[in-house]
Amino acid sequence: MTPRSGLGRRAVGRTQVLVAVVAVSVSALLGAAPAGSAAPGGGGGAELKSGAGLAPATPPTGAPDLGPNAYVFDPSMPVAQIQATVDAVAAQQLTNQFGEERYALLFKPGTYGTSQQPLNFQVGYYTEVAGLGRDPGDVVINGSVNVYNQCDAGSCIALNNFWRSLSNLTIRVTNPTAGCHTGEFWAVSQAAPMRRVHVDGFVTLMDYCSGPSFASGGFIADSKFTGGTIVNGSQQQFYVRSSDLDGWSNSVWNQVFSGDLGAPQECFGCAPNTYYTTFSTTPLTREKPYLYVTDSGQWRVFVPSPKRDARGTSWATGSTPGTSLPLSDFYIAHPGDSVSTINNQLSRGRHLLLTPGVYDVPHTIDVKRADSVVLGLGLATLTAQRGAVALSVADVPGVDLAGFTVDAGPVSSPVLVRIGKAHGRNHRDDGGNPTALQDVFFRIGGPHAGRAEVSLEVNSSNVLLDDLWVWRADHGAGVGWTENTATIGVVVNGDDVSATGLFVEHYQGYQVVWNGDRGSVIFFQSEMPYDVPSQAAWRSSPTTDGYAAFKVAPDVTTFDGAGMGTYTFFNQGIDIFAEHAYEVPTRPGVHLHDLLTIFLDPSNGKGGIRHVVNDTGGSSTIANPDVPVIVVDYP
Repeated sequence: MTPRSGLGRRAVGRTQVLVAVVAVSVSALLGAAPAGSAAPGGGGGAELKSGAGLAPATPPTGAPDLGPNAYVFDPSMPVAQIQATVDAVAAQQLTNQFGEERYALLFKPGTYGTSQQPLNFQVGYYTEVAGLGRDPGDVVINGSVNVYNQCDAGSCIALNNFWRSLSNLTIRVTNPTAGCHTGEFWAVSQAAPMRRVHVDGFVTLMDYCSGPSFASGGFIADSKFTGGTIVNGSQQQFYVRSSDLDGWSNSVWNQVFSGDLGAPQECFGCAPNTYYTTFSTTPLTREKPYLYVTDSGQWRVFVPSPKRDARGTSWATGSTPGTSLPLSDFYIAHPGDSVSTINNQLSRGRHLLLTPGVYDVPHTIDVKRADSVVLGLGLATLTAQRGAVALSVADVPGVDLAGFTVDAGPVSSPVLVRIGKAHGRNHRDDGGNPTALQDVFFRIGGPHAGRAEVSLEVNSSNVLLDDLWVWRADHGAGVGWTENTATIGVVVNGDDVSATGLFVEHYQGYQVVWNGDRGSVIFFQSEMPYDVPSQAAWRSSPTTDGYAAFKVAPDVTTFDGAGMGTYTFFNQGIDIFAEHAYEVPTRPGVHLHDLLTIFLDPSNGKGGIRHVVNDTGGSSTIANPDVPVIVVDYP
């Protein structure tokens, strides 16, 4: 995903009109100023200059050493002191898309801000904002925690608002002097999850205060909204699961809901400009582990239990079920720690907490014990070096990997993260205790040159993939067809693997190859590579142009996929075609529901997709730009 032509790489026709309509309707609803008439609010964060001084964090009395970039706030601190710190972090990180700085802003149980002095701030790149309570109601912010458009040369978009997170707290929206930006603004795209959050007040997922206001994809889970209709606006795709909604304004291309109270009814192309995929429950969930502080001041990590057929939040009728682990059971790693030290601690039975920063990984971090937890703070980043597999998990049940990013290095790795043995399975998995990956993000290029054959390989059975963005970079450093080389984003070989929120983009072959039986995917967002140099360089067989975004192997007997969108934007000025967006065996046990393809931006792109799934469904080309071509059910 990247801006192009001074605008965004998303639709500039129907979406642009929609942005204007939503902006006017919201302004009328709130009595706010017209879009673009007010400077961004946010407690002064927008006025701070880049490079504002940041003093290293020092652990409060009794707190663990979480590194110099983990700020722990206490409700006894003056609001002005907290405001100065969060604004300084935002000033540095709002435009720091490929920097090495990582931050965690952690709030101990209590209330922050008041109606007279609210706490309003922005969240930039590589910044985690999280409450340290056992439940979301234990930390309350009177104010707002915002993500706005980024503006360049008069074009303001949210298409590149990646790599940040908000979790485990309550926001009582209080920013009445913010002009057009009054409310809770969370205008994000991929890799920017909101989890375990209760927002009481107006919420918008687009920043309609400046144009063209494009946004492209997000993830919300286990959250509650009590301020009225959520404005989706220009979000072309979004996935919300296991949450409690108070209304949803509109769809653009692919909005998916599973296990949500108050979700829109299923309507995928049944009305103009309406593409909702809705399930009453989420078949399998395992919420992300989180750091918290007990009433007696003990630091612990809570690991939620898996749940079948989830509906609404995990904390609706009391605390989330699960297991509480003392922080003393974790090795608290810091950038510069050797992999040998980390592996030694894991082999002794300790879990792993990655404090904010970038970790070079010249040989594999091995997770060998069942029920191990690897938890990142501040989107900590593992960078593969010397062609290493950055992280490997043995074929054991119940492992939880959460909250970190994995970057390829300049020497090609065969795989960046491997779950289970590469060849064969020893069937030590457990359907009642699945291994889970939550908010794990992969990059091939972007911050630096990077190469890998495959980003994620899942060999174990009973694995849950929950909010993954697997990205071969289309912008940044080390980007080009022969530079950031990567063949496949995700390979699934295990059985009974499920994905809830799978974003995979720009790989040079298939984006996803699914070889396991009884797999399922709810919400898939994908783009084919932009930079294909010729059709001859991009054929999956001598007679088949291009590669499908999602391929289910011919011998798979059972698979279910729903809410799946694939886009093309071939930007080399020549016609490039993919024969199919999805390739699956045609048999009774394989079922796809609510599929779409889209040809993006006719001013630059060429070629397109000839069929949606196998040889079913029409083409998306310059003849029908920015218009979903859909198949509701296959077969």
